[in-house]
Amino acid sequence: MMRYCFETEEHEVFRKTVQKFLQKHAAPYIDTWEKEKRVPLAFWHTLGEMGYLCPQVAEKYGGLGLDFRYNIVIAEELERVASSLIGIGLHNDVVVPYIEAFGTDAQKKRWLPKCVTGEIITAIAMTEPSTGSDLAAIQTVAKKEGEYYIVNGQKTFITNGIHSNAVIVVVKTDANAGHKGISLLVVEEGTEGFTRGRQLEKVGLHAQDTAELYFEDCRVPVGNLLGEEGQGFYYLMNKLQQERLVAALGAQMSAEDMFDTTLEYVKTRTAFGKPIGTFQNTQFKMAEMATQIELGKSFLESLLEAHMAGKDIVTKVSMAKYWITENARQMAAQCMQLHGGYGYMEEYKIARRYRDIPVASIYAGTNEIMKTIIAKNIGL
Repeated sequence: MMRYCFETEEHEVFRKTVQKFLQKHAAPYIDTWEKEKRVPLAFWHTLGEMGYLCPQVAEKYGGLGLDFRYNIVIAEELERVASSLIGIGLHNDVVVPYIEAFGTDAQKKRWLPKCVTGEIITAIAMTEPSTGSDLAAIQTVAKKEGEYYIVNGQKTFITNGIHSNAVIVVVKTDANAGHKGISLLVVEEGTEGFTRGRQLEKVGLHAQDTAELYFEDCRVPVGNLLGEEGQGFYYLMNKLQQERLVAALGAQMSAEDMFDTTLEYVKTRTAFGKPIGTFQNTQFKMAEMATQIELGKSFLESLLEAHMAGKDIVTKVSMAKYWITENARQMAAQCMQLHGGYGYMEEYKIARRYRDIPVASIYAGTNEIMKTIIAKNIGL
């Protein structure tokens, strides 16, 4: 059955194809990738060969020109395998759309075809060691000198930080103009003055390469300015709706997978001579989680449909990002509890889910920021 009312038979067939591909090329290797702390580049290239990277990119730039529903399918099925594959979704649904929306034709011809094949892996560098949610307070500066911007600063917690070879860097081109002085520069691998720091050791998402990035008198060609100078903050605000919607989408699929895994476990695990799923406490807990999942899915479906129709749904997306990620975090603890001691063992998938899901309430804007947006937009 189709997951959403707006899916067509073509999307359902596509989903089955993606599932089959991931069961062959990702699921058997995810534990190895977790230990190696990296999703191999070869997997990225295989995704590109299959058309699973940036399917929305126009055909004139090497893409398939597909609608956002295909991105939804890919994002969900990647999450179904493991949250550590989130870097692929970041590339598809968050970073590349900046180039599509704000890049010049020449920039699109230069970068997009390789984004589709996996030759270019993208990242976006906003967060700094002393600046998280307050983008207007970033310290990374870019001073224009002739045909170059001279960039100095540091970024941290950068998803795809190791693999990426094209990074959209949020900089201050006017240090005295607050958020009106923010611009976006695409910094490519090999650029003089651009170096990577260590790959960061995280509580979860072990196969996802998160890193620090350094810019020391980094010479970025003026032609790598994305959009107009001083408009970066507005570009970021424009694209955050989709980024937060995708974050909610991932958390929802994670919750559903945890539920399915736990449902199967409580049906087969016995205690006191019968399956633990026959105990009233277990039944009540599973019933509560099933209800929460359906509520989340229905809300998310309405938002996805509105987003694809081009509507401004910032408030509701903030609600979804906050509520669905919090729900998934609570479910992870509950599902682990229902697994008993086995839930604490690495060989059980719920252990990985338990480690991976908490960060969903932090990235794409913390849930505290989501509540601030909601409060402001309801008139407080």
